[in-house]
Amino acid sequence: MSKNNYRKEVVFSDIVNYIKSIYKNNTPILLHVPKFLGNEKKYLSECIDSTYVSYVGKFVTEFENRIKQLTGAKYAAAIVNGTSALHMTLLASGMQEGDEIITQALTFVATAAAIKHAKGEPVFIDVEKETLGMSPEALENFLKKYSITKNGVLYNKMTGKRIFGVIPMHTFGHPVRIEEIQNICYNYGITLIEDAAESLGSFYKGRHTGLWGKAAIISFNGNKPVTTGGGGMVISNDEKIIERVKHLSTTAKVKHPWEFIHDEIGYNMRMPNVNAAIGCAQMEYFDKILENKRETASMYKDFFKQYEDVIFFNEPQNCSSNYWLNVIMFKNKQIRDEFLEYSNSMGVQTRPVWKLIPTLLPYKDCFCDNIAIALELENRIVNIPSGYRE
Repeated sequence: MSKNNYRKEVVFSDIVNYIKSIYKNNTPILLHVPKFLGNEKKYLSECIDSTYVSYVGKFVTEFENRIKQLTGAKYAAAIVNGTSALHMTLLASGMQEGDEIITQALTFVATAAAIKHAKGEPVFIDVEKETLGMSPEALENFLKKYSITKNGVLYNKMTGKRIFGVIPMHTFGHPVRIEEIQNICYNYGITLIEDAAESLGSFYKGRHTGLWGKAAIISFNGNKPVTTGGGGMVISNDEKIIERVKHLSTTAKVKHPWEFIHDEIGYNMRMPNVNAAIGCAQMEYFDKILENKRETASMYKDFFKQYEDVIFFNEPQNCSSNYWLNVIMFKNKQIRDEFLEYSNSMGVQTRPVWKLIPTLLPYKDCFCDNIAIALELENRIVNIPSGYRE
């Protein structure tokens, strides 16, 4: 299995022992745990003392501003979680009930769930080995094969439904070839929305993920590089999109000094001030977190060079990745599963990639193109511990 023809069991042991060594043998070593290194408790106390613990509070605005500063987005709206953020983004972008949204088969289930929440129909295409994200070639081929334009509107000629847009997801923080996807969307006149849930601090050609389409979402779940416990953000350079997101997510309440006027069916999805307070504290040392994560990835990269049949996934070309979750790939499912069983039994948490969305019961009847690469990757990928190292 290695250049020195080590037995498989020895290689497994070497990998686990190395992971334990860089995490100072503090078993169990979990995949990615939150770290609180700064003013989290102080800011939470301020929230409680102020009594502003809901979405009306200074930390919500401050957190939005900090995310805008980091990403370069002009506008931002803090939402209760990433799934809801994508749901609100689709509605604010003009998606109608029954519209199709093209996304990738290899993604976290929330991408597809948000489309369904918005009453859209997910369509699944393949990913590529180079980025683990949406393949521009697969997108182009799908549109050439299945789309037709009628009266300036793009339809899927197999289903008869309008193709509204495309949602690529930056898998494990590694940017897709988003510029090429952007060009394809422009050529076909469809909306690009980025699922940047995992890629805070990741850049493609020097530009932060999430700035290539109409809007994007970011997640601050407990396992993300910046956490608010639960939380999400919509970012955009289109002020109208963010205004619409904020309106929909605050029960569609019309501003008035005292009256309760709601002009449409809205949602209660704004991020509470207490969550934003944690996020503000974390943003103060995000550079340190990001540097730590990239150092960990560099250590892994050097370590795995000795093995021919265990591949460490390095950031794609033209990218600077946050390496949210580090990835290794085995030759086949059998070896992968054996490693998963061994590593977890030894106190090192590892996990396979998500099940492909079109294979899950709620999405088995959705339109799906050829996903051969996604099927291969599903059987080979393992995530290894990627959290902050002391």
